[in-house]
Amino acid sequence: MKYYLIVGEASGDLHASHLMRSLKEIDVDAQFRFFGGDMMTAVGGTRVRHYKELAYMGFVPVLMHLPTILRNMKMCKQDIVEWQPDCVILVDYPGFNLKIAEYVKSHTNIPVYYYISPKIWAWKEYRIKNIKRDVDELYSILPFEVDFFEKKHNYPIHYVGNPTADEVREYFHASPAAKKENIIALLAGSRKQEIKDNLPPMIEAVNGYENTYQIVVAGAPGIEPEYYQQFMQDAKVNIVFGKTYDLLAKSHAALATSGTATLETCLFGVPQVVCYKTPLPKIAGFVRRHMLKVKYVSLVNLVAGREVVRELVAESFSVANIRTELAKILDGDARQQMLEGYKEVSRALGDEKAPDNAARMMFERLLKMKH
Repeated sequence: MKYYLIVGEASGDLHASHLMRSLKEIDVDAQFRFFGGDMMTAVGGTRVRHYKELAYMGFVPVLMHLPTILRNMKMCKQDIVEWQPDCVILVDYPGFNLKIAEYVKSHTNIPVYYYISPKIWAWKEYRIKNIKRDVDELYSILPFEVDFFEKKHNYPIHYVGNPTADEVREYFHASPAAKKENIIALLAGSRKQEIKDNLPPMIEAVNGYENTYQIVVAGAPGIEPEYYQQFMQDAKVNIVFGKTYDLLAKSHAALATSGTATLETCLFGVPQVVCYKTPLPKIAGFVRRHMLKVKYVSLVNLVAGREVVRELVAESFSVANIRTELAKILDGDARQQMLEGYKEVSRALGDEKAPDNAARMMFERLLKMKH
């Protein structure tokens, strides 16, 4: 079968590369063509564009690069039509991917599969209309999404398991012997703007702990070390690149921005404070209370359906609050309660292998269509 995949950022590249490996195992004739990154390229196939040429976040950068984005979108549509794949697999990145889905659905008979569903339960719920119209199968990696799509919107989806949980399990299988050390890990996000906003207050909040704990920053892939140095300067802080899991395996506690990092930190059994600085915190707080559809921003709390980890976002974000919450989880009852809550999250995610499940379902559906 011929598979056309589209991702728009580093996490999509990682998840899509695992899905491609699983597809290759089940389909010996698998051919891939994709908008993706280095990890997908390593699996094989033809890369049409690197995701870095697509990945513009925020209103102003998108506006500035609009001609490039539109050019890439036009090229992607033409390329799909010319190559005539057996299916198009979209991975997250809804701003771009839902436009592609709309085009493919209205101009071709190629089925559209969405792996890692768009997080419309948090923002832009109106996109459900496009998903129902343009997406043939939706594969979810978060268990609470099933109720949202099936009960609320009467749109059946597949929960295939969680790839982050897969990856953490595989890590422990390969290196089971890591022992906890006196380390506080700082996970300040994967984009430059997030790092600029979150890392300085995090460093300030751990000031005074350097004699008891090693303070270690997890460097994000694709961000050069020099970018971090400007924020670290005289602080007694180390940084590691490409070793986030090694760091979490040894850490005693962590400060993490929202996103996959909070889930990874949970699955490694590291008590954490979720810190996410927003510009104009009062306005951001208003938006969060009145426009966001969910009570929490961290995946840990969303999966648990309750507050397992403390979230310091918008108005509650301050160095003093980070310091207070960190002190609570270094020892004592709050630490133990959080670790108990982590077990709930782990159980909810289950132990299915997400890429294997999704690949099997996609391949079986394509075979049915062929016969």
